[in-house]
Amino acid sequence: MQAWPVQDAKARFSEFLDTCMAEGPQMVTKRGAEAAVLVPVDEWRRLQAAARPSLKQLLLSDEARGDLLIPVRGAARRRKVTAAS
Repeated sequence: MQAWPVQDAKARFSEFLDTCMAEGPQMVTKRGAEAAVLVPVDEWRRLQAAARPSLKQLLLSDEARGDLLIPVRGAARRRKVTAAS
């Protein structure tokens, strides 16, 4: 992955984009520190799909789905009915 200083990425954006599409993700640095990555849209969509399981995968997984807090039946108190004036 090639690193581009933010000034170069801005000044040569068309080349930056072409390189991303031809070679894959490109790193943008700001003051020498990694700041962002430009990723081709196909790879971005693939990463998004891989990061988010489908509903079917969630329902069929053995992973804990969370504890449901279900109140005990009959534990709720009812309000007393008062006569309307």
